Amino acid sequence: QVRLVESGGGLVQPGGSLRLSCDGSAIPFTATDMRWHRQVPGKQRELVAAISERGQTNYAEAVKGRFTISRDNVQKTVYLQMTGLKPEDTAVYYCSIGVRAGREPIGTHWGQGIQVTVSS
Repeated sequence: QVRLVESGGGLVQPGGSLRLSCDGSAIPFTATDMRWHRQVPGKQRELVAAISERGQTNYAEAVKGRFTISRDNVQKTVYLQMTGLKPEDTAVYYCSIGVRAGREPIGTHWGQGIQVTVSS
């Protein structure tokens, strides 16, 4: 199991921006869906944004128009550009990358989680 490496989190004031990165370059297979999730204590992990192998994106209603997910297929890296951040965006953010061998899906790799705190 390859552990993905996340970076870019931290403390930001309301209205500010952050860009999260998730490095999956150590994955020895083809990356399929790439996703960002988030979790706050006491709540279930929720899907924030996803991007398919072909580049189709979808977003949770709470972040539409503020967050943008993108990917680099060569580096197997996924990004999350977050703008207009709100205190309710405070959470631990996790990335996940699905993989396939040929046409066969074989699993999903996860990051260790990175803290994003939005506070004045």
